Amino acid sequence: MTDALLPRQAAEPAGDGYFRKGCNPLAETGRSKLQNQRAVLNQQILRAVRMRAGAENLLRATTNNKVREQVLLELSFVNSDLQILKEELEGLNISVEVYQNAEETFSIPLVPLGLKETKDVDFTLPLKDFIQEHYSQDSSEYEDEIADLMDLRQACRTPSRDEAGIEMLISYFLQLGYVENRFFPPTRHIGVLFTWYDSFTGVPVCQQNLLLEKASVLFNIGALYTQIGTRCNRQTQAGLENAVDAFQKAAGVLSYLKETFTHTPSYDMSPAMLSVLVKMMLAQAQECVFEQIGLSGIRNEFFTLVKMTQEVAKVGEVYMLVNTAMNQEPVKENIPYSWSKLAQIKSDHYKALAHYFTATILCDHELQPGDDEDQQEKALSQLYDCVPEGLMLLDVLKDKVQRKQLGKAHLRKAIVYHEEALRVCGLCKKLRNIEVLQEVLTAAHKRSLLKYAQQETEDDFLSLIQAPDILPKTEHKIETIAPQFSKVKVKDFFHKLGPLTVFSAKQRWTAPRTICLHHEAGELGFSLKGGSPVQVYCLDPACSAASAGLKEGDYIVSVGGVDCKWLGVSEVLEKLKNVGKQPVEMEVISCQDTAASLHSKSATYSMGMQKTYSLICLAMDEDKIDQTKKTPLKLPFLSWGTKNRQKAASTLCLPSAVAGSSQTKKKLSPFTLFNTESSLY
Repeated sequence: MTDALLPRQAAEPAGDGYFRKGCNPLAETGRSKLQNQRAVLNQQILRAVRMRAGAENLLRATTNNKVREQVLLELSFVNSDLQILKEELEGLNISVEVYQNAEETFSIPLVPLGLKETKDVDFTLPLKDFIQEHYSQDSSEYEDEIADLMDLRQACRTPSRDEAGIEMLISYFLQLGYVENRFFPPTRHIGVLFTWYDSFTGVPVCQQNLLLEKASVLFNIGALYTQIGTRCNRQTQAGLENAVDAFQKAAGVLSYLKETFTHTPSYDMSPAMLSVLVKMMLAQAQECVFEQIGLSGIRNEFFTLVKMTQEVAKVGEVYMLVNTAMNQEPVKENIPYSWSKLAQIKSDHYKALAHYFTATILCDHELQPGDDEDQQEKALSQLYDCVPEGLMLLDVLKDKVQRKQLGKAHLRKAIVYHEEALRVCGLCKKLRNIEVLQEVLTAAHKRSLLKYAQQETEDDFLSLIQAPDILPKTEHKIETIAPQFSKVKVKDFFHKLGPLTVFSAKQRWTAPRTICLHHEAGELGFSLKGGSPVQVYCLDPACSAASAGLKEGDYIVSVGGVDCKWLGVSEVLEKLKNVGKQPVEMEVISCQDTAASLHSKSATYSMGMQKTYSLICLAMDEDKIDQTKKTPLKLPFLSWGTKNRQKAASTLCLPSAVAGSSQTKKKLSPFTLFNTESSLY
């Protein structure tokens, strides 16, 4: 599943350059078939979106009534096709049975996230050109490193569904941090286009910004955690513990994505959608916690049932919150309909179980002479926020008739919730086809009916008691687990370029200059300082090195043909002191103070910043800002999606890419607009 792939320059698998392949994309597994179907649907959606865009442009341009009628008819057909394709994509998202554990199980399925699809990216020419132009090095020496980067990216498209797959995705994400600093300057693009498809709508997003790539990889890390969680064997204690851990980690990654990469131009990575996904993953973790508590069986004992009642009520509550969040704008239009209904079903199902357990407490456990009345009253009072009018819990515990009446009231409420869950399941075509879901709901419903039938029925018409709601409570608090990127060690593929603090895309320097050093009575005429690479300081203007062109503050990159970019002061001094009567050539570079004061604030990456901006901005001094000068806004590639949504009767649009498309323009001072075409939203 995960064959070893060695870097081209290494002979053995040991070392930081070692990484693994992804799964075979041609393997006939259920998961690979789903991903292949997703890729095909994405292409079909892309073609339909382009056709709709052309039709809408023609509709706006023409004044001929006959042409307008034909275009409107064609547009209705295209929108219908898009709706059908969207429903097919939703069907893939609810194909949860493929991701479940292969063992026979009698549990409600958990929902995984599908991986985002992407197109191939060729880094070769852009990176080689940048190395030649920016670093003044022979780009042919870095062909293997570029190939390794592309191989790693290709492998990340089909990661294995285990920790090795997670580690590979994190390795690529960390590697992108090095690539971003090495090759992506803040002031221009280098010509690498990244295309990623929305996981829910199938709409493509194309950007030259590497931050789209990083955000999409993070999303896939979270999605892979959800697939690992659903694959765990929920019939064992270890399997449930692993499932809880996986869903908490998935929530942590998605939460990190929401907080760190803002205004991403894709619906599935919008803050609102990510908030819902985080809630859903934590709810599934809470569900696994309840299954873990009851795995060995639930003893029909008073205090045990009280504890289980509150635990299962907590599961019902969190799923109710998930369902509410899924039905809020703007998430409602893009979240799979079947996901929302499944959350509603689970909320009703677990609420019904809470009332069933409460009824069992009241009907099966009469107060015995040796029982502690105060303890039982205290435990029972924890289940209710308020009791029905006219009832005292201690009296209920002592009075057999009142116990039966309140217990039957809870059973009636449990049956109502069970029937509602079955009704909603029957109305949703996708969920109706999941057999195990139907079996679990039906079995729970029959159990409540049987329990109700076992009670005496002569007082049914006299009983007007309404069962109060159950207070949720858990002893196992579920929280997100932040991603631990530091646990994955990676080595910069382009390590040979030199220390990143100096040799980065942000820095500008002169081309390497050759300085000939001559023997001068054991003196060099200058001192060295700093880490790697070392810097020249205290330069004697009268020395031969200064005469040859050496400057104060120059960085030494090689001595005698030996690369010194990663050497410290003592090591470089050792090489320089070996200068004899024969001159030694030393290569140096001088830093240029070009864009030292210019820095970008990105629309998607906000780590370490107090604010994020919806456009790539250029920092300027306040006194240099021309308040009267207005930069015209250029509409980027995705901007027409806003017009479509406003003017056309479209069922599916591209994400809006322009934050300034509204009538009110936001003041960006002290930051002035730099390049709207590079904005991510």
